[in-house]
Amino acid sequence: MDTCPNCEADVKIWKKIASISNKLYNDGLERAQVRDLSGAVEYLKMSLRYNKMNTNARNLLGLVYFEMGESVKALSEWVISKSLQGEDNPATAYLADIQKSSARLDNLNQTIKKFNQSLTYCKDGNTDLALIQLKKVLALNPKLVKGHQLLALLYMKEERYDLALRALKNAEKIDVGDANTMRYKKECHEHLKANGKVKTKEKDTVSYQSGNDLIIRPAKFTDNTAVLTVVNLLVGAAIGIAVVCFLIVPGIRKNANTNAASQLVKANETIATREQSIKSLEDEISSLQQTVADAQTETSSAGEKNTSYEALLNAYVAYAAKENVKAGESLANVNRDLLSENAQQIYDNMLTDVKSAMLEADMNEALDLYEKNNYSEAITKFESIVQTDEGYQEGKAAYYLAFAYNYQKDESNALKWFQIAKNHTNSSSVRNTCKEMIDDMQSRGITVPDASGSTGTQAGGTPDGSAADNTTADNSDNNTDNE
Repeated sequence: MDTCPNCEADVKIWKKIASISNKLYNDGLERAQVRDLSGAVEYLKMSLRYNKMNTNARNLLGLVYFEMGESVKALSEWVISKSLQGEDNPATAYLADIQKSSARLDNLNQTIKKFNQSLTYCKDGNTDLALIQLKKVLALNPKLVKGHQLLALLYMKEERYDLALRALKNAEKIDVGDANTMRYKKECHEHLKANGKVKTKEKDTVSYQSGNDLIIRPAKFTDNTAVLTVVNLLVGAAIGIAVVCFLIVPGIRKNANTNAASQLVKANETIATREQSIKSLEDEISSLQQTVADAQTETSSAGEKNTSYEALLNAYVAYAAKENVKAGESLANVNRDLLSENAQQIYDNMLTDVKSAMLEADMNEALDLYEKNNYSEAITKFESIVQTDEGYQEGKAAYYLAFAYNYQKDESNALKWFQIAKNHTNSSSVRNTCKEMIDDMQSRGITVPDASGSTGTQAGGTPDGSAADNTTADNSDNNTDNE
Protein backbone atom coordinates (compact mmCIF):
# COMPACT_ATOMS: atom_id res chain seq x y z
CA MET A 1 0.00 0.00 0.00
CA ASP A 2 1.66 3.21 -1.24
CA THR A 3 -0.76 5.74 0.29
CA CYS A 4 -1.08 7.07 3.83
CA PRO A 5 -4.21 5.62 5.57
CA ASN A 6 -4.85 8.97 7.27
CA CYS A 7 -4.21 11.67 4.64
CA GLU A 8 -4.05 9.41 1.51
CA ALA A 9 -0.76 11.02 0.47
CA ASP A 10 1.60 9.07 -1.79
CA VAL A 11 4.31 7.54 0.45
CA LYS A 12 6.00 5.38 -2.17
CA ILE A 13 9.12 7.57 -2.32
CA TRP A 14 9.24 7.84 1.47
CA LYS A 15 9.08 4.06 1.81
CA LYS A 16 11.88 3.66 -0.73
CA ILE A 17 14.08 6.16 1.16
CA ALA A 18 13.36 4.39 4.48
CA SER A 19 14.17 1.03 2.85
CA ILE A 20 17.53 2.34 1.55
CA SER A 21 18.33 3.75 5.01
CA ASN A 22 17.55 0.39 6.67
CA LYS A 23 19.62 -1.49 4.04
CA LEU A 24 22.63 0.77 4.76
CA TYR A 25 22.04 0.28 8.50
CA ASN A 26 22.16 -3.52 8.06
CA ASP A 27 25.38 -3.21 6.01
CA GLY A 28 26.88 -1.07 8.78
CA LEU A 29 25.80 -3.63 11.39
CA GLU A 30 27.48 -6.45 9.44
CA ARG A 31 30.76 -4.54 9.29
CA ALA A 32 30.58 -3.65 12.97
CA GLN A 33 30.15 -7.35 13.83
CA VAL A 34 33.44 -8.22 12.06
CA ARG A 35 35.18 -5.15 13.65
CA ASP A 36 35.38 -3.20 10.38
CA LEU A 37 34.46 -0.10 12.39
CA SER A 38 35.60 2.44 9.77
CA GLY A 39 33.42 0.80 7.14
CA ALA A 40 30.53 0.64 9.60
CA VAL A 41 30.82 4.38 10.26
CA GLU A 42 30.61 5.19 6.54
CA TYR A 43 27.52 3.03 5.97
CA LEU A 44 25.75 4.34 9.09
CA LYS A 45 26.44 7.96 8.09
CA MET A 46 24.93 7.26 4.65
CA SER A 47 21.93 5.64 6.34
CA LEU A 48 21.35 8.82 8.38
CA ARG A 49 21.68 10.99 5.26
CA TYR A 50 18.68 9.16 3.82
CA ASN A 51 16.68 9.11 7.08
CA LYS A 52 17.89 11.21 10.02
CA MET A 53 15.05 9.75 12.16
CA ASN A 54 16.58 6.24 11.94
CA THR A 55 17.45 6.02 15.65
CA ASN A 56 18.73 2.44 15.31
CA ALA A 57 21.42 3.65 12.89
CA ARG A 58 22.24 6.69 15.05
CA ASN A 59 22.51 4.59 18.26
CA LEU A 60 24.73 2.03 16.51
CA LEU A 61 26.91 4.85 15.14
CA GLY A 62 27.33 6.10 18.72
CA LEU A 63 28.32 2.59 19.89
CA VAL A 64 30.86 2.26 17.05
CA TYR A 65 32.36 5.66 17.89
CA PHE A 66 32.56 4.64 21.56
CA GLU A 67 34.30 1.37 20.62
CA MET A 68 36.85 3.40 18.61
CA GLY A 69 37.50 5.60 21.67
CA GLU A 70 35.66 8.59 20.15
CA SER A 71 33.57 9.29 23.27
CA VAL A 72 32.58 12.87 22.36
CA LYS A 73 31.19 11.83 18.96
CA ALA A 74 29.36 8.92 20.60
CA LEU A 75 27.72 11.17 23.21
CA SER A 76 26.68 13.65 20.50
CA GLU A 77 24.91 10.94 18.48
CA TRP A 78 23.09 9.61 21.56
CA VAL A 79 21.96 13.08 22.65
CA ILE A 80 20.55 13.75 19.16
CA SER A 81 18.87 10.33 19.16
CA LYS A 82 17.29 11.03 22.56
CA SER A 83 15.98 14.41 21.39
CA LEU A 84 14.42 12.80 18.28
CA GLN A 85 12.88 9.85 20.15
CA GLY A 86 12.34 10.49 23.84
CA GLU A 87 10.63 7.19 24.71
CA ASP A 88 11.78 3.55 24.30
CA ASN A 89 15.23 4.68 23.16
CA PRO A 90 18.38 2.76 24.22
CA ALA A 91 20.35 6.03 23.91
CA THR A 92 18.77 7.15 27.20
CA ALA A 93 20.30 4.15 28.97
CA TYR A 94 23.70 4.73 27.31
CA LEU A 95 23.81 8.36 28.49
CA ALA A 96 22.61 7.47 32.00
CA ASP A 97 25.23 4.72 32.29
CA ILE A 98 28.02 7.19 31.51
CA GLN A 99 26.66 10.06 33.60
CA LYS A 100 26.13 7.99 36.75
CA SER A 101 29.86 7.23 37.02
CA SER A 102 31.92 10.31 37.82
CA ALA A 103 35.12 8.27 37.45
CA ARG A 104 34.15 7.30 33.92
CA LEU A 105 33.37 10.90 33.01
CA ASP A 106 36.69 11.95 34.47
CA ASN A 107 38.53 9.35 32.35
CA LEU A 108 36.78 10.60 29.21
CA ASN A 109 37.68 14.22 30.00
CA GLN A 110 41.30 13.34 30.84
CA THR A 111 41.60 11.32 27.62
CA ILE A 112 40.49 14.26 25.48
CA LYS A 113 42.66 16.72 27.39
CA LYS A 114 45.82 14.59 27.27
CA PHE A 115 45.34 13.63 23.61
CA ASN A 116 45.04 17.30 22.64
CA GLN A 117 48.15 18.03 24.70
CA SER A 118 49.98 15.25 22.80
CA LEU A 119 49.02 16.87 19.50
CA THR A 120 50.34 20.20 20.79
CA TYR A 121 53.65 18.58 21.75
CA CYS A 122 53.88 17.01 18.28
CA LYS A 123 53.32 20.37 16.58
CA ASP A 124 55.99 21.93 18.81
CA GLY A 125 58.46 19.15 17.99
CA ASN A 126 58.56 17.73 21.55
CA THR A 127 58.46 14.07 20.52
CA ASP A 128 59.54 12.69 23.91
CA LEU A 129 56.82 14.57 25.79
CA ALA A 130 54.26 13.55 23.19
CA LEU A 131 55.20 9.86 23.64
CA ILE A 132 54.85 10.10 27.42
CA GLN A 133 51.49 11.86 27.16
CA LEU A 134 50.18 9.38 24.55
CA LYS A 135 51.05 6.42 26.76
CA LYS A 136 48.98 8.03 29.54
CA VAL A 137 46.10 8.52 27.08
CA LEU A 138 46.17 4.86 26.01
CA ALA A 139 46.35 3.76 29.64
CA LEU A 140 43.08 5.67 30.26
CA ASN A 141 41.44 4.68 26.96
CA PRO A 142 43.11 1.63 25.31
CA LYS A 143 40.49 1.64 22.51
CA LEU A 144 41.42 5.07 21.11
CA VAL A 145 42.41 4.15 17.54
CA LYS A 146 43.74 7.65 16.80
CA GLY A 147 45.98 7.36 19.87
CA HIS A 148 47.58 4.11 18.63
CA GLN A 149 48.04 5.59 15.15
CA LEU A 150 49.67 8.76 16.50
CA LEU A 151 51.96 6.67 18.70
CA ALA A 152 52.97 4.64 15.63
CA LEU A 153 53.72 7.81 13.65
CA LEU A 154 55.99 9.08 16.44
CA TYR A 155 57.86 5.77 16.49
CA MET A 156 58.16 5.88 12.69
CA LYS A 157 59.58 9.39 12.92
CA GLU A 158 62.29 8.03 15.24
CA GLU A 159 62.80 5.05 12.84
CA ARG A 160 61.67 2.58 15.52
CA TYR A 161 59.57 0.64 13.06
CA ASP A 162 59.25 -2.51 15.18
CA LEU A 163 57.55 -0.54 17.97
CA ALA A 164 55.43 1.33 15.42
CA LEU A 165 54.27 -1.99 13.99
CA ARG A 166 53.28 -3.17 17.47
CA ALA A 167 51.18 -0.01 18.01
CA LEU A 168 49.49 -0.47 14.62
CA LYS A 169 48.62 -4.08 15.45
CA ASN A 170 46.90 -2.83 18.61
CA ALA A 171 44.90 -0.37 16.47
CA GLU A 172 44.06 -3.16 14.02
CA LYS A 173 42.62 -5.30 16.84
CA ILE A 174 40.05 -2.53 17.42
CA ASP A 175 39.33 -1.57 13.79
CA VAL A 176 40.46 -4.01 11.10
CA GLY A 177 39.34 -1.82 8.22
CA ASP A 178 41.06 1.49 9.01
CA ALA A 179 42.83 2.71 5.85
CA ASN A 180 45.43 4.75 7.77
CA THR A 181 46.42 1.74 9.89
CA MET A 182 46.94 -0.43 6.80
CA ARG A 183 48.93 2.30 5.02
CA TYR A 184 51.23 2.80 8.05
CA LYS A 185 51.73 -0.97 8.41
CA LYS A 186 52.77 -1.25 4.77
CA GLU A 187 55.34 1.51 5.23
CA CYS A 188 56.74 -0.15 8.38
CA HIS A 189 57.12 -3.51 6.60
CA GLU A 190 58.95 -1.83 3.71
CA HIS A 191 61.43 -0.12 6.06
CA LEU A 192 62.01 -3.30 8.11
CA LYS A 193 62.64 -5.27 4.92
CA ALA A 194 65.02 -2.61 3.58
CA ASN A 195 66.98 -2.54 6.86
CA GLY A 196 67.41 -6.32 6.85
CA LYS A 197 65.55 -6.95 10.06
CA VAL A 198 64.11 -10.21 8.75
CA LYS A 199 66.85 -12.87 8.78
CA THR A 200 66.75 -16.62 8.41
CA LYS A 201 68.15 -18.35 11.49
CA GLU A 202 70.42 -21.28 10.77
CA LYS A 203 69.33 -24.48 12.45
CA ASP A 204 71.68 -25.81 15.13
CA THR A 205 70.09 -29.28 15.26
CA VAL A 206 68.75 -31.96 12.90
CA SER A 207 65.77 -34.14 13.86
CA TYR A 208 64.44 -37.33 12.24
CA GLN A 209 62.05 -40.20 13.09
CA SER A 210 63.41 -43.63 14.01
CA GLY A 211 60.50 -45.99 14.57
CA ASN A 212 58.39 -44.43 17.28
CA ASP A 213 61.27 -42.28 18.58
CA LEU A 214 62.20 -38.72 17.54
CA ILE A 215 66.00 -38.45 17.24
CA ILE A 216 67.57 -34.96 17.66
CA ARG A 217 71.32 -34.54 16.99
CA PRO A 218 73.65 -31.57 16.28
CA ALA A 219 73.80 -30.40 12.69
CA LYS A 220 77.61 -30.57 12.78
CA PHE A 221 79.60 -33.37 14.41
CA THR A 222 83.25 -33.06 15.35
CA ASP A 223 85.31 -36.12 16.24
CA ASN A 224 87.88 -34.95 18.81
CA THR A 225 90.83 -37.28 19.04
CA ALA A 226 92.78 -37.97 22.21
CA VAL A 227 95.65 -35.72 21.05
CA LEU A 228 93.31 -32.78 20.61
CA THR A 229 91.91 -33.39 24.07
CA VAL A 230 95.36 -33.20 25.69
CA VAL A 231 96.30 -30.10 23.70
CA ASN A 232 93.09 -28.39 24.74
CA LEU A 233 93.75 -29.19 28.40
CA LEU A 234 97.26 -27.74 28.24
CA VAL A 235 96.12 -24.58 26.44
CA GLY A 236 93.32 -24.13 28.98
CA ALA A 237 95.70 -24.50 31.90
CA ALA A 238 98.11 -21.94 30.41
CA ILE A 239 95.31 -19.46 29.83
CA GLY A 240 94.07 -19.98 33.40
CA ILE A 241 97.50 -19.26 34.89
CA ALA A 242 97.90 -16.15 32.74
CA VAL A 243 94.49 -14.86 33.82
CA VAL A 244 95.33 -15.37 37.49
CA CYS A 245 98.71 -13.65 37.21
CA PHE A 246 97.84 -10.72 35.01
CA LEU A 247 94.16 -10.03 35.78
CA ILE A 248 92.94 -11.47 39.07
CA VAL A 249 95.90 -10.72 41.38
CA PRO A 250 96.31 -7.04 40.34
CA GLY A 251 92.55 -6.60 40.60
CA ILE A 252 92.50 -7.96 44.16
CA ARG A 253 95.28 -5.60 45.21
CA LYS A 254 93.57 -2.61 43.62
CA ASN A 255 90.25 -3.48 45.24
CA ALA A 256 91.90 -3.76 48.65
CA ASN A 257 93.38 -0.24 48.32
CA THR A 258 90.21 1.46 47.07
CA ASN A 259 87.59 -0.44 49.09
CA ALA A 260 87.28 2.17 51.86
CA ALA A 261 86.96 5.10 49.43
CA SER A 262 84.40 3.18 47.36
CA GLN A 263 82.27 2.44 50.42
CA LEU A 264 82.31 6.13 51.38
CA VAL A 265 81.24 7.18 47.89
CA LYS A 266 78.41 4.63 47.90
CA ALA A 267 77.21 5.86 51.27
CA ASN A 268 77.13 9.47 50.03
CA GLU A 269 75.30 8.42 46.86
CA THR A 270 72.74 6.47 48.92
CA ILE A 271 72.05 9.50 51.13
CA ALA A 272 71.70 11.80 48.10
CA THR A 273 69.42 9.31 46.34
CA ARG A 274 67.14 8.98 49.37
CA GLU A 275 66.92 12.75 49.77
CA GLN A 276 66.04 13.07 46.09
CA SER A 277 63.41 10.30 46.44
CA ILE A 278 61.83 12.08 49.42
CA LYS A 279 61.71 15.35 47.47
CA SER A 280 60.26 13.55 44.43
CA LEU A 281 57.56 11.89 46.56
CA GLU A 282 56.61 15.22 48.13
CA ASP A 283 56.29 16.78 44.66
CA GLU A 284 54.22 13.82 43.48
CA ILE A 285 51.86 14.17 46.48
CA SER A 286 51.34 17.86 45.69
CA SER A 287 50.74 17.05 42.03
CA LEU A 288 48.21 14.32 42.90
CA GLN A 289 46.34 16.65 45.25
CA GLN A 290 46.12 19.26 42.48
CA THR A 291 44.99 16.55 40.02
CA VAL A 292 42.18 15.50 42.38
CA ALA A 293 41.03 19.13 42.74
CA ASP A 294 41.15 19.64 38.96
CA ALA A 295 39.25 16.38 38.39
CA GLN A 296 36.46 17.42 40.75
CA THR A 297 36.15 20.79 39.00
CA GLU A 298 36.20 19.24 35.51
CA THR A 299 33.59 16.60 36.49
CA SER A 300 31.20 19.32 37.64
CA SER A 301 31.90 21.37 34.51
CA ALA A 302 31.37 18.34 32.27
CA GLY A 303 27.91 17.74 33.73
CA GLU A 304 26.90 21.38 33.21
CA LYS A 305 28.35 21.39 29.69
CA ASN A 306 26.45 18.21 28.78
CA THR A 307 23.21 19.76 30.10
CA SER A 308 23.79 22.94 28.05
CA TYR A 309 24.49 20.98 24.84
CA GLU A 310 21.40 18.83 25.40
CA ALA A 311 19.27 21.97 25.90
CA LEU A 312 20.81 23.50 22.73
CA LEU A 313 19.96 20.39 20.72
CA ASN A 314 16.39 20.39 22.06
CA ALA A 315 16.10 24.08 21.12
CA TYR A 316 17.40 23.34 17.61
CA VAL A 317 14.87 20.52 17.11
CA ALA A 318 12.02 22.80 18.25
CA TYR A 319 13.38 25.66 16.10
CA ALA A 320 13.50 23.43 13.02
CA ALA A 321 9.87 22.41 13.72
CA LYS A 322 8.87 26.13 13.88
CA GLU A 323 7.99 25.74 17.58
CA ASN A 324 9.60 29.03 18.58
CA VAL A 325 8.12 29.24 22.09
CA LYS A 326 9.41 25.78 22.95
CA ALA A 327 12.76 26.68 21.39
CA GLY A 328 12.90 29.84 23.51
CA GLU A 329 12.23 27.83 26.69
CA SER A 330 15.06 25.42 25.81
CA LEU A 331 17.47 28.29 25.00
CA ALA A 332 16.79 29.73 28.45
CA ASN A 333 18.42 26.60 29.94
CA VAL A 334 21.63 26.98 27.88
CA ASN A 335 24.79 28.37 29.51
CA ARG A 336 26.40 30.12 26.52
CA ASP A 337 29.82 30.38 28.21
CA LEU A 338 30.14 26.55 28.25
CA LEU A 339 29.59 26.20 24.48
CA SER A 340 32.25 25.96 21.78
CA GLU A 341 32.70 28.85 19.33
CA ASN A 342 30.59 27.17 16.62
CA ALA A 343 27.88 26.23 19.12
CA GLN A 344 27.80 29.82 20.40
CA GLN A 345 27.24 31.04 16.81
CA ILE A 346 24.33 28.60 16.43
CA TYR A 347 22.95 29.74 19.79
CA ASP A 348 23.16 33.44 18.81
CA ASN A 349 21.48 32.88 15.42
CA MET A 350 18.63 30.88 16.93
CA LEU A 351 18.19 33.38 19.78
CA THR A 352 17.83 36.27 17.29
CA ASP A 353 15.16 34.46 15.25
CA VAL A 354 13.33 33.03 18.27
CA LYS A 355 13.34 36.38 20.10
CA SER A 356 11.81 38.05 17.02
CA ALA A 357 9.10 35.37 16.79
CA MET A 358 8.39 35.55 20.53
CA LEU A 359 8.11 39.34 20.38
CA GLU A 360 5.60 38.99 17.56
CA ALA A 361 3.61 36.41 19.59
CA ASP A 362 3.67 38.67 22.66
CA MET A 363 2.52 41.61 20.50
CA ASN A 364 -0.45 39.64 19.17
CA GLU A 365 -1.39 38.51 22.67
CA ALA A 366 -1.11 42.09 24.03
CA LEU A 367 -3.30 43.46 21.23
CA ASP A 368 -5.87 40.74 21.93
CA LEU A 369 -5.95 41.71 25.63
CA TYR A 370 -6.21 45.39 24.65
CA GLU A 371 -9.15 44.74 22.35
CA LYS A 372 -10.89 42.87 25.18
CA ASN A 373 -10.40 45.97 27.43
CA ASN A 374 -8.12 43.93 29.75
CA TYR A 375 -5.76 46.89 30.07
CA SER A 376 -3.83 45.83 33.19
CA GLU A 377 -2.63 42.56 31.62
CA ALA A 378 -2.15 44.28 28.26
CA ILE A 379 0.15 46.84 29.98
CA THR A 380 2.25 43.96 31.41
CA LYS A 381 2.63 42.40 27.96
CA PHE A 382 3.38 45.71 26.19
CA GLU A 383 5.94 46.59 28.91
CA SER A 384 7.81 43.30 28.33
CA ILE A 385 7.95 44.11 24.59
CA VAL A 386 9.22 47.70 24.91
CA GLN A 387 11.79 46.63 27.50
CA THR A 388 13.29 44.44 24.78
CA ASP A 389 12.75 46.90 21.89
CA GLU A 390 11.43 50.38 22.75
CA GLY A 391 10.58 51.19 19.13
CA TYR A 392 9.12 47.78 18.23
CA GLN A 393 7.08 47.87 14.98
CA GLU A 394 7.84 51.61 14.48
CA GLY A 395 6.52 52.54 17.93
CA LYS A 396 3.27 50.55 17.68
CA ALA A 397 3.83 48.75 21.01
CA ALA A 398 4.62 52.07 22.75
CA TYR A 399 1.54 53.67 21.13
CA TYR A 400 -0.87 51.02 22.44
CA LEU A 401 0.87 50.99 25.82
CA ALA A 402 0.25 54.76 26.10
CA PHE A 403 -3.48 54.32 25.43
CA ALA A 404 -3.67 51.38 27.87
CA TYR A 405 -2.13 53.56 30.59
CA ASN A 406 -4.54 56.37 29.65
CA TYR A 407 -7.54 54.04 30.04
CA GLN A 408 -6.14 53.00 33.42
CA LYS A 409 -6.06 56.70 34.47
CA ASP A 410 -2.24 56.69 34.64
CA GLU A 411 -1.68 59.78 32.46
CA SER A 412 1.94 60.34 33.56
CA ASN A 413 3.06 57.02 32.06
CA ALA A 414 0.67 57.55 29.14
CA LEU A 415 2.41 60.88 28.41
CA LYS A 416 5.82 59.17 28.56
CA TRP A 417 4.87 56.47 26.00
CA PHE A 418 3.02 58.90 23.70
CA GLN A 419 6.30 60.86 23.44
CA ILE A 420 8.28 57.66 22.74
CA ALA A 421 5.74 56.46 20.15
CA LYS A 422 5.87 59.84 18.42
CA ASN A 423 9.69 59.62 18.12
CA HIS A 424 9.60 56.12 16.57
CA THR A 425 6.56 56.15 14.24
CA ASN A 426 6.63 56.80 10.50
CA SER A 427 2.83 57.27 10.32
CA SER A 428 1.66 60.89 10.09
CA SER A 429 -1.74 60.08 11.61
CA VAL A 430 -0.15 58.28 14.56
CA ARG A 431 2.27 61.15 15.03
CA ASN A 432 -0.59 63.71 14.95
CA THR A 433 -2.63 61.67 17.44
CA CYS A 434 0.37 61.43 19.77
CA LYS A 435 0.94 65.18 19.46
CA GLU A 436 -2.70 65.95 20.30
CA MET A 437 -2.62 63.69 23.36
CA ILE A 438 0.71 65.16 24.51
CA ASP A 439 -0.51 68.76 24.07
CA ASP A 440 -3.74 68.00 25.92
CA MET A 441 -1.94 66.37 28.86
CA GLN A 442 0.77 69.00 29.11
CA SER A 443 -1.88 71.76 29.00
CA ARG A 444 -3.42 70.13 32.08
CA GLY A 445 -0.06 69.99 33.89
CA ILE A 446 0.63 66.26 33.40
CA THR A 447 4.37 65.45 33.53
CA VAL A 448 6.47 62.38 32.78
CA PRO A 449 7.46 60.45 35.96
CA ASP A 450 11.12 60.80 36.96
CA ALA A 451 13.39 57.92 38.04
CA SER A 452 11.81 57.87 41.55
CA GLY A 453 8.29 57.57 40.06
CA SER A 454 6.97 60.99 41.22
CA THR A 455 4.99 63.26 38.82
CA GLY A 456 3.84 66.87 38.53
CA THR A 457 0.19 65.90 39.14
CA GLN A 458 -1.72 62.90 40.38
CA ALA A 459 -1.61 60.08 37.82
CA GLY A 460 -4.76 59.87 35.82
CA GLY A 461 -6.15 63.34 36.65
CA THR A 462 -6.10 67.02 35.76
CA PRO A 463 -4.40 69.66 37.89
CA ASP A 464 -7.65 70.27 39.77
CA GLY A 465 -8.09 66.54 40.45
CA SER A 466 -10.84 65.82 37.93
CA ALA A 467 -10.69 62.79 35.67
CA ALA A 468 -9.19 63.21 32.18
CA ASP A 469 -11.38 62.94 29.13
CA ASN A 470 -10.66 59.71 27.18
CA THR A 471 -12.52 60.73 24.04
CA THR A 472 -9.29 61.68 22.25
CA ALA A 473 -7.66 58.36 23.26
CA ASP A 474 -10.58 56.35 21.88
CA ASN A 475 -10.57 58.24 18.60
CA SER A 476 -6.76 57.98 18.24
CA ASP A 477 -6.90 54.26 18.92
CA ASN A 478 -9.46 53.82 16.18
CA ASN A 479 -7.35 55.86 13.75
CA THR A 480 -4.33 53.66 14.45
CA ASP A 481 -6.30 50.47 13.81
CA ASN A 482 -7.65 51.86 10.55
CA GLU A 483 -4.15 52.55 9.26
